[in-house]
Amino acid sequence: MKKLAFPFLILILVLASLACTVFVGGPDYPAEVIPVSTEAAQSIQDQVKQAMEAGAATGAVTFQINESQLTSYLTYKLAAQTDPLMTDPKVFLRDGQMQVFGKAQRGMFAANVAVILAVGLDEAGLPTMKVLSADFGPFDAPEGLNGAISKLINEAYTGSFGPVATGFRLESITIADGLMTVSGRIK
Repeated sequence: MKKLAFPFLILILVLASLACTVFVGGPDYPAEVIPVSTEAAQSIQDQVKQAMEAGAATGAVTFQINESQLTSYLTYKLAAQTDPLMTDPKVFLRDGQMQVFGKAQRGMFAANVAVILAVGLDEAGLPTMKVLSADFGPFDAPEGLNGAISKLINEAYTGSFGPVATGFRLESITIADGLMTVSGRIK
């Protein structure tokens, strides 16, 4: 009976480990809590609409987006995807950069991830994002990371600005102290 107990114990441990997720490292996942809500995600579009209406008289439009709004927006966008780049995102707006942290899973292995982005404008006044660094722990960064991020930004831009952006041109995007300030002009 004792001869069967040890192999049986090993079998149970192997099966239990297959059912579990194994954390394999990656960058530190920030402990700071960023509230996520559907209201915060929706408020971006509402805020843009209000800024456009207020800027109709002067021609100048400025509004700010905070970390909770961007984290909420990204959380719901990623949740709608069948195979998202990451889950549990946290977006920090610090030192002129957008810092996105999250968790990635490949099979039974999980790791923390960090993507640091520079946000700017192209010649046409459209928002651009350049990946400055991407740390997916022991995983390879997904192929087409820049393309996936560009697609997400384009969706955010057309979703937030599209209905009210006729004749609107972005002039600057600045990031500091947890806020992204967007300024533009109505033509």
